[in-house]
Amino acid sequence: MSSIEDFKEILKHSEPLAKYSYFKIGGPAQFFLEPRNVDELQAVVLCCVENEIPVRVFGGGSNILIKDSGVQGAVIRIHDEEFGKIQIDGTTVTAGAGALLSNLVSQTVKAGLAGLEGLVGIPGTVG
Repeated sequence: MSSIEDFKEILKHSEPLAKYSYFKIGGPAQFFLEPRNVDELQAVVLCCVENEIPVRVFGGGSNILIKDSGVQGAVIRIHDEEFGKIQIDGTTVTAGAGALLSNLVSQTVKAGLAGLEGLVGIPGTVG
C-alpha cells in the first residue's frame, strides 16, 4: 500500500484553494495534488481509497464555492494539458475532463457539429 507522501512531486500540504477558484475564495486543502497524466491520477486515487482519504476532484474552479475552513482529504486538480485534449472523429467527440468548455464548443463548431452551442459563455471545464 502506498502513502500519500509518495507523491511528493505533485503534492502540496495545506494549499490555499482561493488562488485556484474563480471567485478567489476558499481555505486550504489538506492534501492538494496535480497529477500530470492518467497513470498518476489512477495511482493517487487508488492510494486515497486504500488509505481511506476522502477525494474531491477540482477542475478549473469556476463553478465551485469553497468554505473558508478548507477541505479535509485530497483535492485532485485536473489541470495538466494531458487532461485537456479534445479529439473529433467524424461525429464522435472525446474530451478530457480538463478540456475548457469554450475550446470544446469552438472545435465542434469548426468540425461542423452542432449541439454544444448552449455551453458558449459558461466558464469551466468538461469535467
